[in-house]
Amino acid sequence: MRRAAHQLQQALAPLGIAPDLQIQEISAAAFLQDPLQSNQVLIAGQPIEHWLGGQAGRSRCCNECGDNDCRTLEVGGQQYEAIPEDLLVRAALVAASRMLDPTL
Repeated sequence: MRRAAHQLQQALAPLGIAPDLQIQEISAAAFLQDPLQSNQVLIAGQPIEHWLGGQAGRSRCCNECGDNDCRTLEVGGQQYEAIPEDLLVRAALVAASRMLDPTL
C-alpha cells in the first residue's frame, strides 16, 4: 500500500492531485460482525473493484480469521487475497482520470 501510494504521489503531482493513504485497522468485534470488510480498499470513496471492473469475492482464510471467510478481489478471472501493488496503482489512476474528466 505504501509503495503504491508513493508511486501515485509521483505520478499525480504534476496534475495537482495528492493521494492520501489512510490505513484503518478493523476491530475484532467489527471483524466478527462482518469479516468480509476486513481488507476492503476504498479509492475516492468507492471499493477498488468499482474502478477495476471487478467484484468482491470470498475465500477460506488462514489461521488469522478462524472459521470466517476473507474478502478477496476478483478481476479479469483472477482472484486475489492480497491485492497486488499494480492493481492498487491502476485503480487509483482510473479514479484520478475520472476526477479530471467526469465524463470518462
